[in-house]
Amino acid sequence: MRRLPIRSLAVLAAVGTLALTGCGTDTGDPGDRGDTTAATGAGRTIRAQKVMQLTKAHEETGMTLLEGPTFDEDGSLIVVDVTAPEGKPKVIRVDVGKKTSRAVRTDGQGAYTSAQFSPYDGRLYLTDYRGEIVSLARDGGDPRTFFSGEVDGAPMNPDDLAFDREGNLYVSDTRGLSEGKDQGRVVRIDRDGEKATVLADGLAATNGISFDVDYRGLWISELTQNRISYLGVDAKGAVTSRHTAIRVDGGIAQTDSIAVDADGNLYQGLHGRAAMVVYNQHGERLATVEVPGSAEGLESATNVAITPGGRKAYMTVSGPAGGYLYTFDALAEGVRQSNGG
Repeated sequence: MRRLPIRSLAVLAAVGTLALTGCGTDTGDPGDRGDTTAATGAGRTIRAQKVMQLTKAHEETGMTLLEGPTFDEDGSLIVVDVTAPEGKPKVIRVDVGKKTSRAVRTDGQGAYTSAQFSPYDGRLYLTDYRGEIVSLARDGGDPRTFFSGEVDGAPMNPDDLAFDREGNLYVSDTRGLSEGKDQGRVVRIDRDGEKATVLADGLAATNGISFDVDYRGLWISELTQNRISYLGVDAKGAVTSRHTAIRVDGGIAQTDSIAVDADGNLYQGLHGRAAMVVYNQHGERLATVEVPGSAEGLESATNVAITPGGRKAYMTVSGPAGGYLYTFDALAEGVRQSNGG
């Protein structure tokens, strides 16, 4: 397995081309206005509200990067810090009501880029950008390597993941990003970890991945092309179709992780801007979720988890000012597709 220097890991894991130079340790408090909406020409603007700060920029890596929010069955929120060094919390459990947090995992190796609970065995699965997928018991103990090694003769750089109803994994592989080549893939791994199959390749730094509400296909964001593609799959995981679905006008920002709510709306995280754009399944832009004070040291809104059965959404936001949780009211209720990955 290829070992990357921490600079490359920070650049390539989940956020693409974020340069570490200039990422300081400023912990100033970003703006905190209420959750309000305003009409715009491209859907409404939703202003998110700060919940709490979780991390500061690490001296060892020069940054912090929160990802993979996912709710446990007890209502606590699990978040990962991609760039946390050895001895610092890499997996964090948050009580959003009490605004408290505690470390779940602090190992010295993993560069975890997403988290999600399996519907098959109930364990917490983490993608490790170094080339592995690991699982933990719900309390953070009993670590196991679920999958590692090459797929079709090439190592993976797993970024995000999605589960089907039976617990099989669908993984976005950002292979080729460091070389600037469109070698990204979507890989399906059987729930026992024994068989891995490439469903799609030639993608532009595959990042976000989520099933639609009917499990008929996968929404996939391609970071270096600022587009969302749709990959139709059948019940056995075979590909039935593939096309470019949405072209994201992000400017300097790039497409990061994806979540889907009960109405089928897509929440597209942005790297390079502390904001998230929301589309319906037909590609119409419905809203932009903005973080007030984002010019004060917050640079990316990578991912979101919507409370299962509710509309309260929690977004991971990071930058030189630190790693934060922000909240807003989603357009529809949360489902499995809007809870991690």
